[in-house]
Amino acid sequence: MSSDPWGRVDETGTVYVRTSDGEQVVGSWQAGTPEEALAYFERKYEGLVVEIGLLEKRVKTTDLSAKDATTAIEHIRQQVDEHHAVGDLAALRVRLDALVAAVDARREERKAQKAKQTDEARHAKEALVVEAEELAQSEQWRAAGERLRALVDTWKGLPRLDRKSDDELWHRFSHARSAFSKRRKAHFAALDAQREVARQTKERLVAEAESLSGSTDWGPTAARYRDLMAEWKAAGRAQREHEDDLWNRFRGAQDVFFAARGGVFAERDAEQSENLKLKEELAVEAEKILPVTDLKAARAAFRSINERWEAIGHVPRDARPKVEGRMHAVERAIQEAEEAEWRRTNPEARARAEGLTGQLQAAVDKLRTQIDAARAAGNNAKADKLARELEGRQALLDQALKGLEEFGG
Repeated sequence: MSSDPWGRVDETGTVYVRTSDGEQVVGSWQAGTPEEALAYFERKYEGLVVEIGLLEKRVKTTDLSAKDATTAIEHIRQQVDEHHAVGDLAALRVRLDALVAAVDARREERKAQKAKQTDEARHAKEALVVEAEELAQSEQWRAAGERLRALVDTWKGLPRLDRKSDDELWHRFSHARSAFSKRRKAHFAALDAQREVARQTKERLVAEAESLSGSTDWGPTAARYRDLMAEWKAAGRAQREHEDDLWNRFRGAQDVFFAARGGVFAERDAEQSENLKLKEELAVEAEKILPVTDLKAARAAFRSINERWEAIGHVPRDARPKVEGRMHAVERAIQEAEEAEWRRTNPEARARAEGLTGQLQAAVDKLRTQIDAARAAGNNAKADKLARELEGRQALLDQALKGLEEFGG
C-alpha cells in the first residue's frame, strides 16, 4: 500500500483522495505500482490546477464572455466533484468559487457599462433629433443641408437603443430631414418659376431689341430702347445659365443701333469724348459704393449716379464696353445683395418704379433743354407751351419719386 498527504492506494489497487468529508474513491489502478497510481492521479490534479490558472487569467485579462466563463468553471467543477484527481480538492473549489464571484462581478460591471453607454447614446440621439428639428425650419439651405448630412453620419456611429425608443427617435429625426427637404425644394421651385418668368420676359425684350437694331428712326427708336431697358430692369434675374447670354444679345442689339446712329452723327465725336470722361468719373463714383453694406443707401446712390449717367448721352463705341462694364458690375453686385432681401422687398415693383422715374427724369431734363433753346431763339410761344408740358411731366416725376420712396428707396 502506498500513500501521500492527499491520497493513498490500498492493497486492492483502489485509489483514494482525502477530503474534509473523509476519503473518497478516485479510481482503480491495476497496471503498475501504487506509486505509479498516485503519480498518475496527482498529474490529473496538476492538470486541473493549470486549467484553473489559465481560466483565472482569461477572466482577468480578456473579454471572455460570462456565459463561456461559467461553462468552463462548471466543467472543471464537475471533475473536482467527481474526485478524479489526488490533491487539495477543497483549495480548487475555493478558487472556482472565487472565479464565479469574479465572473459575476464582471457581468455586473459590463451590465452597468452597457446601461451607461445606452443612456449616453439615448441622450446623444435626442440631441441630434432636437438639432435636426431646429434645422428643419432654417432657410440657410446650403449650410443646414450639409449639417443634416453630418448628423446622419453621427447617428450611424451611435449604438442602437431598444427597438421602440430607437424607432421613435429615428422617426422624428427622419421627419425633420424630410420637412427640410420639402421646404428647400418648394423654395427653389418658386425661385425657378420666378426666374423662368423673367427669362420669358427677357426673351421677348431681346427679340424686340434685335428687331429695332436696324432702325434709322433715331429719336423714337432710342426712346424705345430706353423703355426696353426699364422693362429689363423690372423683369428681375433669369436663371444664371441664361442671364448673361440674354444680356449680351440685348446689349448687342442696342450696340448695333447706337453704333449706326453714331456713324450718322459723327460730328458728335467730341461730345462723346466728353461724355466718356463724365461717365468714367461716374463709374469711379459708382465703384465706391462697393462693397454693399447699406443696401438702401447703395440703391439710392446708384440710382442717382445712373440718372446722371443716362442724362450724359453716348460715348465712343470702342470705349463703351469697358465703361459700361464697370457700371454693370456695380449694378450686378447690388442686384445680388437685393436677392438676399427677397422676402422683405418687392424687386419687380421697385425696378418698375426706378425705370419710370428714370424715364420721367430724362423727359423733364429734355424739356428744360428745349425751353432754354426756344427762349434763346426768341420763340417764347414755343417755350411757354413746353413749360406747360414740363409742369405736367414734373408732377408725374414728383409722384413717381414719392412712390419710389415708399419702397424704401
